[in-house]
Amino acid sequence: MSKKETKETKKTTKKVAKKEVKETKKKEKKEGLFKSIKKEMSKVHFPNRKDMVKYSVATIFFVIFFAIYFYVIELIMAFVKSLV
Repeated sequence: MSKKETKETKKTTKKVAKKEVKETKKKEKKEGLFKSIKKEMSKVHFPNRKDMVKYSVATIFFVIFFAIYFYVIELIMAFVKSLV
């Protein structure tokens, strides 16, 4: 082997090694990501049926309340506008 061939072989070997290291790091990142997702999901507290009903009723109540509130404001503004 000549010096030129040896240098090219070393470059190729280094490229392959770098590529393998990158692939290994990617796999480790993916595994770490899924582990952290699983860990975080275990911390999540999902509401039970009773809580969901309570939150839903409160949401519907506030939507209806503000709908009526803004309708009354609109009626008042329309009345004031008709006077002018």
